[in-house]
Amino acid sequence: MSLIPADLRTLAVVQAGGQGSRMDVLTRERAKPALPFAASHALVDFPLSVLAAAGVSDVWVSVQFQSSSLDGYLAGGRPWDLDRTRGGFRRLTPEEGSGTAHEDGFSHGNADGLFRMREAIRIADPHVLIVMSADHIFNLDLRPVVAAHLDREAECTVVTAEIGVQEAVHKVVVEHDDAGLVSAVRAKPSSTESGTVATEIFLYHPPTLLAQLEQLRAGLQATADDDDDTGLGDFGDHLLPSLVRRGRVHATPMSGYWKDVGRPQAYLQAHRDLLTGKVDVFDHPTRPILGQTLPGPPGWVGEGGELVEAMIGPGSRVRGRVVRSVLGRGVTVQPGAVVEDSVLLDDVVVETGARVRTSILDRGVHVGREATVGAAPAGTRLTDEAITLVGQDSRVRRGTSIAQGARLEPGSTT
Repeated sequence: MSLIPADLRTLAVVQAGGQGSRMDVLTRERAKPALPFAASHALVDFPLSVLAAAGVSDVWVSVQFQSSSLDGYLAGGRPWDLDRTRGGFRRLTPEEGSGTAHEDGFSHGNADGLFRMREAIRIADPHVLIVMSADHIFNLDLRPVVAAHLDREAECTVVTAEIGVQEAVHKVVVEHDDAGLVSAVRAKPSSTESGTVATEIFLYHPPTLLAQLEQLRAGLQATADDDDDTGLGDFGDHLLPSLVRRGRVHATPMSGYWKDVGRPQAYLQAHRDLLTGKVDVFDHPTRPILGQTLPGPPGWVGEGGELVEAMIGPGSRVRGRVVRSVLGRGVTVQPGAVVEDSVLLDDVVVETGARVRTSILDRGVHVGREATVGAAPAGTRLTDEAITLVGQDSRVRRGTSIAQGARLEPGSTT
Protein backbone atom coordinates (compact mmCIF):
# COMPACT_ATOMS: atom_id res chain seq x y z
CA MET A 1 0.00 0.00 0.00
CA SER A 2 1.32 3.44 -0.92
CA LEU A 3 1.71 6.38 1.43
CA ILE A 4 -1.23 8.57 2.36
CA PRO A 5 -1.91 10.67 -0.79
CA ALA A 6 -0.08 13.99 -0.86
CA ASP A 7 -3.23 15.83 -1.96
CA LEU A 8 -5.02 14.67 1.19
CA ARG A 9 -4.33 17.39 3.76
CA THR A 10 -3.50 15.36 6.86
CA LEU A 11 -2.50 17.04 10.11
CA ALA A 12 -1.27 15.09 13.13
CA VAL A 13 -1.19 16.37 16.71
CA VAL A 14 0.93 14.42 19.16
CA GLN A 15 -0.17 15.36 22.66
CA ALA A 16 3.02 14.96 24.65
CA GLY A 17 1.31 15.36 27.96
CA GLY A 18 1.26 17.39 31.11
CA GLN A 19 3.09 16.77 34.33
CA GLY A 20 2.93 12.97 34.23
CA SER A 21 2.35 12.79 37.97
CA ARG A 22 1.63 9.05 37.95
CA MET A 23 5.29 8.42 37.13
CA ASP A 24 6.21 10.32 40.29
CA VAL A 25 9.92 11.12 40.69
CA LEU A 26 10.76 9.96 37.15
CA THR A 27 8.93 12.94 35.65
CA ARG A 28 9.90 15.66 38.11
CA GLU A 29 12.49 17.04 35.69
CA ARG A 30 11.41 15.67 32.30
CA ALA A 31 8.35 15.46 30.11
CA LYS A 32 6.95 11.93 30.25
CA PRO A 33 7.41 11.34 26.49
CA ALA A 34 11.16 11.85 27.02
CA LEU A 35 11.33 8.73 29.20
CA PRO A 36 13.61 6.13 27.62
CA PHE A 37 12.38 2.76 26.45
CA ALA A 38 14.38 -0.31 25.37
CA ALA A 39 17.72 1.31 26.27
CA SER A 40 18.02 3.55 23.21
CA HIS A 41 14.59 5.01 22.41
CA ALA A 42 12.24 7.58 23.95
CA LEU A 43 8.47 7.18 24.27
CA VAL A 44 7.87 10.03 21.81
CA ASP A 45 9.64 8.00 19.10
CA PHE A 46 6.68 5.67 18.66
CA PRO A 47 3.94 8.06 17.48
CA LEU A 48 6.39 10.13 15.43
CA SER A 49 7.77 7.02 13.72
CA VAL A 50 4.28 5.73 12.91
CA LEU A 51 3.42 9.07 11.32
CA ALA A 52 6.68 9.16 9.39
CA ALA A 53 6.10 5.64 7.99
CA ALA A 54 2.65 6.69 6.74
CA GLY A 55 4.02 9.79 5.04
CA VAL A 56 2.28 12.31 7.31
CA SER A 57 4.47 15.39 6.99
CA ASP A 58 2.57 18.00 9.04
CA VAL A 59 3.04 17.07 12.68
CA TRP A 60 2.49 19.23 15.73
CA VAL A 61 3.88 18.13 19.10
CA SER A 62 2.05 19.70 22.03
CA VAL A 63 4.20 19.86 25.18
CA GLN A 64 3.01 21.43 28.43
CA PHE A 65 5.53 20.33 31.03
CA GLN A 66 9.34 20.49 31.01
CA SER A 67 9.39 21.14 27.28
CA SER A 68 13.13 21.80 27.35
CA SER A 69 13.69 18.14 28.26
CA LEU A 70 12.28 17.22 24.84
CA ASP A 71 13.58 20.03 22.64
CA GLY A 72 17.09 18.71 22.11
CA TYR A 73 15.83 15.23 21.47
CA LEU A 74 13.15 16.30 18.98
CA ALA A 75 15.74 18.32 17.04
CA GLY A 76 13.08 20.17 15.09
CA GLY A 77 11.70 16.88 13.76
CA ARG A 78 14.89 15.90 11.93
CA PRO A 79 15.02 12.20 13.00
CA TRP A 80 11.57 11.71 11.42
CA ASP A 81 12.25 13.80 8.30
CA LEU A 82 9.93 16.56 9.50
CA ASP A 83 12.39 19.46 9.30
CA ARG A 84 11.17 21.09 6.11
CA THR A 85 10.58 24.57 4.76
CA ARG A 86 6.82 24.24 4.33
CA GLY A 87 4.75 22.44 6.93
CA GLY A 88 6.60 19.71 8.77
CA PHE A 89 7.32 19.81 12.49
CA ARG A 90 5.83 22.34 14.88
CA ARG A 91 6.09 22.35 18.66
CA LEU A 92 3.16 23.81 20.60
CA THR A 93 3.60 25.07 24.16
CA PRO A 94 1.26 26.95 26.53
CA GLU A 95 1.17 30.68 25.84
CA GLU A 96 0.03 33.69 27.82
CA GLY A 97 -1.65 36.73 26.29
CA SER A 98 -2.62 34.90 23.11
CA GLY A 99 -6.37 35.12 23.60
CA THR A 100 -9.11 34.58 26.15
CA ALA A 101 -8.62 32.63 29.36
CA HIS A 102 -9.81 29.56 27.48
CA GLU A 103 -7.17 29.94 24.78
CA ASP A 104 -3.91 30.47 26.62
CA GLY A 105 -2.18 28.83 29.58
CA PHE A 106 -2.14 25.15 30.47
CA SER A 107 -4.92 22.84 29.32
CA HIS A 108 -7.05 20.75 31.68
CA GLY A 109 -7.06 17.50 29.72
CA ASN A 110 -6.46 16.34 26.18
CA ALA A 111 -9.89 17.39 24.86
CA ASP A 112 -9.43 20.81 26.45
CA GLY A 113 -6.01 20.91 24.76
CA LEU A 114 -7.62 20.44 21.34
CA PHE A 115 -10.06 23.25 22.10
CA ARG A 116 -7.17 25.62 22.85
CA MET A 117 -5.57 24.93 19.47
CA ARG A 118 -8.86 25.05 17.54
CA GLU A 119 -8.01 28.25 15.65
CA ALA A 120 -4.68 26.86 14.51
CA ILE A 121 -6.44 23.70 13.31
CA ARG A 122 -9.08 25.75 11.52
CA ILE A 123 -6.38 27.77 9.71
CA ALA A 124 -4.50 24.59 8.72
CA ASP A 125 -7.78 23.26 7.27
CA PRO A 126 -6.89 19.55 7.11
CA HIS A 127 -9.11 16.90 5.57
CA VAL A 128 -8.16 14.51 8.38
CA LEU A 129 -6.89 15.30 11.87
CA ILE A 130 -4.92 12.52 13.58
CA VAL A 131 -4.48 12.86 17.35
CA MET A 132 -2.10 10.66 19.33
CA SER A 133 -0.71 10.45 22.83
CA ALA A 134 3.01 10.03 23.42
CA ASP A 135 3.24 7.56 26.29
CA HIS A 136 2.30 4.34 24.49
CA ILE A 137 4.40 1.53 23.01
CA PHE A 138 3.03 0.51 19.60
CA ASN A 139 3.69 0.32 15.86
CA LEU A 140 0.64 0.83 13.65
CA ASP A 141 0.21 1.02 9.89
CA LEU A 142 -1.88 4.19 9.66
CA ARG A 143 -2.58 3.97 5.94
CA PRO A 144 -5.51 1.49 6.05
CA VAL A 145 -6.87 3.29 9.12
CA VAL A 146 -7.03 6.58 7.21
CA ALA A 147 -8.53 4.84 4.16
CA ALA A 148 -11.27 3.20 6.26
CA HIS A 149 -11.99 6.49 8.02
CA LEU A 150 -12.58 8.20 4.67
CA ASP A 151 -14.54 5.31 3.15
CA ARG A 152 -16.92 5.26 6.13
CA GLU A 153 -17.23 9.04 6.11
CA ALA A 154 -16.65 8.76 9.84
CA GLU A 155 -16.73 11.80 12.10
CA CYS A 156 -14.29 10.01 14.40
CA THR A 157 -12.31 6.78 14.16
CA VAL A 158 -11.08 5.26 17.42
CA VAL A 159 -8.17 2.82 17.28
CA THR A 160 -8.81 0.15 19.92
CA ALA A 161 -6.78 -2.55 21.65
CA GLU A 162 -7.68 -5.66 23.62
CA ILE A 163 -6.27 -5.76 27.15
CA GLY A 164 -7.08 -7.47 30.46
CA VAL A 165 -10.20 -6.30 32.26
CA GLN A 166 -8.19 -5.36 35.37
CA GLU A 167 -6.21 -2.90 33.28
CA ALA A 168 -9.23 -1.80 31.23
CA VAL A 169 -10.82 -0.06 34.25
CA HIS A 170 -8.05 2.57 33.95
CA LYS A 171 -8.94 3.32 30.30
CA VAL A 172 -11.90 4.26 28.09
CA VAL A 173 -13.84 1.08 27.33
CA VAL A 174 -15.36 1.01 23.83
CA GLU A 175 -18.49 -0.91 22.78
CA HIS A 176 -19.10 -1.48 19.07
CA ASP A 177 -20.95 -3.79 16.70
CA ASP A 178 -19.48 -6.27 14.21
CA ALA A 179 -19.14 -3.52 11.61
CA GLY A 180 -17.15 -1.35 14.00
CA LEU A 181 -19.85 1.24 14.68
CA VAL A 182 -19.34 2.49 18.23
CA SER A 183 -22.46 2.45 20.40
CA ALA A 184 -21.02 3.53 23.77
CA VAL A 185 -17.84 4.51 25.60
CA ARG A 186 -17.19 4.34 29.34
CA ALA A 187 -14.31 6.29 30.88
CA LYS A 188 -12.53 4.43 33.70
CA PRO A 189 -15.51 2.28 34.71
CA SER A 190 -15.54 0.76 38.20
CA SER A 191 -15.79 -2.68 36.55
CA THR A 192 -16.04 -4.10 33.05
CA GLU A 193 -16.40 -7.44 31.30
CA SER A 194 -14.86 -6.04 28.13
CA GLY A 195 -11.19 -5.38 27.51
CA THR A 196 -11.73 -3.32 24.33
CA VAL A 197 -10.25 0.11 25.06
CA ALA A 198 -9.39 3.31 23.21
CA THR A 199 -5.67 3.56 22.53
CA GLU A 200 -5.80 7.38 22.40
CA ILE A 201 -5.22 7.29 18.66
CA PHE A 202 -8.08 9.17 17.01
CA LEU A 203 -8.91 10.34 13.49
CA TYR A 204 -11.36 13.23 13.24
CA HIS A 205 -13.40 15.00 10.59
CA PRO A 206 -12.06 18.47 11.53
CA PRO A 207 -15.19 20.64 10.93
CA THR A 208 -17.30 18.26 13.04
CA LEU A 209 -14.68 18.15 15.79
CA LEU A 210 -14.33 21.92 16.01
CA ALA A 211 -18.09 22.48 16.02
CA GLN A 212 -18.55 19.85 18.71
CA LEU A 213 -15.84 21.36 20.89
CA GLU A 214 -17.47 24.79 20.66
CA GLN A 215 -20.90 23.37 21.46
CA LEU A 216 -19.65 21.37 24.42
CA ARG A 217 -17.66 24.31 25.77
CA ALA A 218 -20.77 26.52 25.69
CA GLY A 219 -22.75 23.96 27.66
CA LEU A 220 -19.98 23.24 30.18
CA GLN A 221 -18.80 26.79 30.80
CA ALA A 222 -21.15 27.34 33.74
CA THR A 223 -19.94 24.20 35.54
CA ALA A 224 -16.17 24.66 35.01
CA ASP A 225 -14.16 24.81 38.24
CA ASP A 226 -11.71 27.52 37.13
CA ASP A 227 -12.03 30.64 35.04
CA ASP A 228 -9.54 29.21 32.54
CA ASP A 229 -11.05 25.71 32.46
CA THR A 230 -13.47 24.83 29.66
CA GLY A 231 -14.66 21.75 31.53
CA LEU A 232 -13.94 19.57 28.48
CA GLY A 233 -11.35 17.49 30.34
CA ASP A 234 -10.13 14.36 28.63
CA PHE A 235 -11.50 12.67 25.49
CA GLY A 236 -13.58 10.19 27.42
CA ASP A 237 -15.30 12.79 29.62
CA HIS A 238 -17.47 14.66 27.11
CA LEU A 239 -16.03 14.82 23.59
CA LEU A 240 -16.04 11.14 22.65
CA PRO A 241 -19.46 10.37 24.23
CA SER A 242 -21.01 13.34 22.41
CA LEU A 243 -19.60 12.18 19.07
CA VAL A 244 -20.80 8.63 19.71
CA ARG A 245 -24.34 9.92 20.22
CA ARG A 246 -24.17 11.44 16.71
CA GLY A 247 -23.83 7.91 15.33
CA ARG A 248 -20.73 8.19 13.13
CA VAL A 249 -17.88 6.99 15.35
CA HIS A 250 -16.13 3.81 14.21
CA ALA A 251 -13.61 1.55 15.89
CA THR A 252 -10.56 0.08 14.16
CA PRO A 253 -8.63 -2.61 16.08
CA MET A 254 -4.91 -2.32 16.71
CA SER A 255 -2.81 -5.22 15.48
CA GLY A 256 0.30 -6.14 17.40
CA TYR A 257 1.59 -4.96 20.74
CA TRP A 258 0.17 -1.88 22.47
CA LYS A 259 0.69 -0.66 26.01
CA ASP A 260 0.09 2.59 27.85
CA VAL A 261 3.22 3.00 29.98
CA GLY A 262 2.09 6.03 31.98
CA ARG A 263 2.34 4.23 35.33
CA PRO A 264 5.42 2.60 36.95
CA GLN A 265 3.81 -0.85 36.86
CA ALA A 266 3.05 -0.58 33.14
CA TYR A 267 6.48 0.89 32.33
CA LEU A 268 8.32 -1.94 34.05
CA GLN A 269 5.91 -4.55 32.67
CA ALA A 270 6.50 -3.31 29.11
CA HIS A 271 10.23 -3.89 29.61
CA ARG A 272 9.45 -7.35 31.00
CA ASP A 273 7.41 -7.99 27.84
CA LEU A 274 10.29 -6.74 25.71
CA LEU A 275 12.70 -9.21 27.29
CA THR A 276 10.33 -12.17 26.83
CA GLY A 277 9.72 -11.42 23.14
CA LYS A 278 6.15 -10.13 23.43
CA VAL A 279 6.93 -6.67 22.05
CA ASP A 280 6.84 -6.72 18.24
CA VAL A 281 7.12 -2.99 17.57
CA PHE A 282 10.69 -3.27 16.27
CA ASP A 283 9.84 -6.12 13.87
CA HIS A 284 8.55 -4.06 10.91
CA PRO A 285 11.31 -3.08 8.44
CA THR A 286 8.95 -0.83 6.48
CA ARG A 287 7.87 0.96 9.68
CA PRO A 288 11.12 1.40 11.64
CA ILE A 289 11.07 3.09 15.03
CA LEU A 290 13.20 6.17 14.47
CA GLY A 291 14.81 8.50 16.97
CA GLN A 292 17.99 10.26 17.94
CA THR A 293 21.12 8.26 17.19
CA LEU A 294 23.55 9.27 19.91
CA PRO A 295 27.25 8.41 19.63
CA GLY A 296 28.84 5.92 21.97
CA PRO A 297 30.80 2.66 22.03
CA PRO A 298 29.00 -0.69 22.03
CA GLY A 299 27.92 -2.22 25.32
CA TRP A 300 30.57 -4.40 26.97
CA VAL A 301 30.44 -7.43 29.28
CA GLY A 302 33.69 -8.13 31.09
CA GLU A 303 35.12 -11.14 32.89
CA GLY A 304 32.66 -12.34 35.51
CA GLY A 305 29.82 -10.37 33.96
CA GLU A 306 26.59 -12.21 33.27
CA LEU A 307 23.48 -11.25 31.31
CA VAL A 308 20.32 -13.34 31.70
CA GLU A 309 17.38 -12.21 29.55
CA ALA A 310 18.80 -8.70 29.61
CA MET A 311 19.44 -5.78 27.28
CA ILE A 312 22.19 -3.18 27.59
CA GLY A 313 22.57 0.16 25.84
CA PRO A 314 25.61 1.70 24.13
CA GLY A 315 28.57 2.37 26.39
CA SER A 316 27.32 0.20 29.25
CA ARG A 317 29.89 -1.91 31.10
CA VAL A 318 28.85 -5.01 33.00
CA ARG A 319 31.03 -7.08 35.29
CA GLY A 320 28.26 -8.10 37.67
CA ARG A 321 25.04 -10.09 37.18
CA VAL A 322 22.12 -8.56 35.26
CA VAL A 323 18.89 -10.59 35.19
CA ARG A 324 15.65 -9.73 33.35
CA SER A 325 16.62 -6.07 33.23
CA VAL A 326 17.23 -3.28 30.74
CA LEU A 327 20.22 -0.94 31.10
CA GLY A 328 20.38 2.38 29.28
CA ARG A 329 23.42 4.15 27.89
CA GLY A 330 26.64 4.33 29.87
CA VAL A 331 25.50 2.17 32.80
CA THR A 332 28.16 0.54 34.98
CA VAL A 333 27.51 -2.66 36.95
CA GLN A 334 30.63 -3.53 38.97
CA PRO A 335 31.84 -7.01 39.96
CA GLY A 336 29.62 -8.78 42.48
CA ALA A 337 26.68 -6.43 41.93
CA VAL A 338 23.26 -7.83 41.02
CA VAL A 339 20.55 -6.04 39.02
CA GLU A 340 17.30 -7.99 38.73
CA ASP A 341 13.88 -7.21 37.21
CA SER A 342 14.75 -3.52 36.88
CA VAL A 343 15.21 -0.67 34.42
CA LEU A 344 18.29 1.52 34.81
CA LEU A 345 18.37 4.71 32.76
CA ASP A 346 21.51 6.39 31.43
CA ASP A 347 24.77 6.71 33.38
CA VAL A 348 23.67 4.75 36.45
CA VAL A 349 26.47 3.19 38.54
CA VAL A 350 25.91 0.10 40.68
CA GLU A 351 29.01 -0.55 42.78
CA THR A 352 30.48 -3.85 43.91
CA GLY A 353 28.19 -6.02 46.03
CA ALA A 354 25.12 -3.80 45.63
CA ARG A 355 21.66 -5.28 44.92
CA VAL A 356 18.95 -3.63 42.81
CA ARG A 357 15.62 -5.46 42.45
CA THR A 358 12.22 -4.51 40.96
CA SER A 359 13.29 -0.89 40.66
CA ILE A 360 13.51 1.94 38.14
CA LEU A 361 16.62 4.09 38.58
CA ASP A 362 16.72 7.41 36.78
CA ARG A 363 19.65 8.96 34.95
CA GLY A 364 22.86 9.48 36.93
CA VAL A 365 21.87 7.48 40.03
CA HIS A 366 24.81 6.07 42.01
CA VAL A 367 24.32 2.98 44.19
CA GLY A 368 27.16 2.45 46.65
CA ARG A 369 28.91 -0.76 47.67
CA GLU A 370 26.77 -3.38 49.43
CA ALA A 371 23.70 -1.13 49.24
CA THR A 372 20.26 -2.64 48.59
CA VAL A 373 17.58 -0.98 46.48
CA GLY A 374 14.11 -2.53 46.31
CA ALA A 375 13.03 -6.14 46.66
CA ALA A 376 11.26 -8.84 44.71
CA PRO A 377 7.45 -8.55 44.95
CA ALA A 378 5.70 -11.00 47.25
CA GLY A 379 3.17 -12.18 44.66
CA THR A 380 3.09 -12.73 40.92
CA ARG A 381 1.08 -9.58 40.13
CA LEU A 382 3.19 -6.44 39.68
CA THR A 383 1.84 -3.26 41.27
CA ASP A 384 3.00 0.35 41.43
CA GLU A 385 3.58 -0.06 45.17
CA ALA A 386 6.01 -2.95 44.63
CA ILE A 387 8.34 -0.88 42.44
CA THR A 388 11.08 1.30 43.93
CA LEU A 389 11.70 4.58 42.08
CA VAL A 390 14.94 6.53 42.47
CA GLY A 391 15.03 10.04 41.01
CA GLN A 392 17.68 11.55 38.79
CA ASP A 393 21.21 12.08 40.17
CA SER A 394 20.38 10.51 43.53
CA ARG A 395 23.07 8.81 45.59
CA VAL A 396 22.51 5.70 47.67
CA ARG A 397 25.38 5.48 50.13
CA ARG A 398 27.41 2.40 50.91
CA GLY A 399 25.50 -0.24 52.87
CA THR A 400 22.20 1.68 52.73
CA SER A 401 18.92 -0.19 52.25
CA ILE A 402 16.12 1.43 50.22
CA ALA A 403 12.78 -0.24 50.95
CA GLN A 404 10.52 -1.84 48.38
CA GLY A 405 8.15 0.75 46.92
CA ALA A 406 10.16 3.73 48.16
CA ARG A 407 10.30 6.99 46.17
CA LEU A 408 13.55 9.02 46.24
CA GLU A 409 13.28 12.55 44.90
CA PRO A 410 15.82 13.72 42.29
CA GLY A 411 19.15 14.68 43.85
CA SER A 412 18.50 12.75 47.08
CA THR A 413 21.33 11.36 49.18
CA THR A 414 20.59 8.57 51.64
